[in-house]
Amino acid sequence: MTTAPTKMALEIQEIPDALRRLLGGSRARIEAAADELRRADPQVITTVARGSSDHAATYLKYAIELLAGVPVASIGPSIASIYQARLKLQNAATIAISQSGKSPDIVQMAKSARQSGAVSIAMTNTPHSPLADVSAHAIDIAAGPELSVAATKTFVSSITAGLLLLAYWQRNDALLEALDRLPDQAEEAIFCDWTALNDRLYNETSLFILGRGPALAIASEVALKFKETCQIHAEAYSAAEVMHGPVSIVGSGFPLLGLAARDAAEQPVVDVCEALAGQGASVFLTSAQARQAVSLPSIATGHPLTDPMLLIVSFYAFIEKLARQRGLDPDVPRNLRKVTETI
Repeated sequence: MTTAPTKMALEIQEIPDALRRLLGGSRARIEAAADELRRADPQVITTVARGSSDHAATYLKYAIELLAGVPVASIGPSIASIYQARLKLQNAATIAISQSGKSPDIVQMAKSARQSGAVSIAMTNTPHSPLADVSAHAIDIAAGPELSVAATKTFVSSITAGLLLLAYWQRNDALLEALDRLPDQAEEAIFCDWTALNDRLYNETSLFILGRGPALAIASEVALKFKETCQIHAEAYSAAEVMHGPVSIVGSGFPLLGLAARDAAEQPVVDVCEALAGQGASVFLTSAQARQAVSLPSIATGHPLTDPMLLIVSFYAFIEKLARQRGLDPDVPRNLRKVTETI
């Protein structure tokens, strides 16, 4: 293990301040976009993103559907960039998420959506970027420079920006208050002790991550980070879907991480994880209701739409340590670079 802090570790520690910058400096643009959403009253929301940004979009899909009752669908960027097809997006809004704002396929799909009549909103860490230029509303997530290849603070800030947009759009004071509490709570989440999971996965090569609702989006990001930083094959599943086939390979000692947030899906996730633990799987669970599974600590935010987000903050602190314990540098994952530009 190296002794000097990695860029990834420093950026994880910066998450609370990144959230403070976003909440303090980007509200005016977010409120303007929210006002247009309220006027347009879209019948569907579409999202355009890849990688960690797409996981953030999935989180927002659940949040928007739960709070606003508007269906959300992900658009494949290749629809515009490769297939050059036009979608019928009147009475729709499109949210494009990209840290760099440079990937040609994301930019082209966002431009096409705006030309097709959608209310176009970009969320990016690079406010002066091609994506911002083609969008009617460009929201600076204000995460600051992120030098580690593995995204951390930009992922958390992207979700927070989307939830802030949703809260203003729906005029939901409870969610706004919960978002204002996030920076201090994120500071606590960094220090949640997941050492038991470090010890179990030190020599592991594969595992499942389970979640439901917004926590399923977090599970997808968790699986990506296991692959990126630790070269561990990890797959994310809904705690419901895992029982429809994937459970077949869960034998005695097979590791699973259950991400249970304090929302309506907590009990179903707990039930599945406990059942698999009872069958001999090695299960870790972010819930105080764990009995046979090993309970991992998590921070309560007081709101079901922000609670799952802090799970990823605790996870990021854990995975950075695990990568170093396995003799890997999480700042420079094999075969990867910071900005990936696809067409």
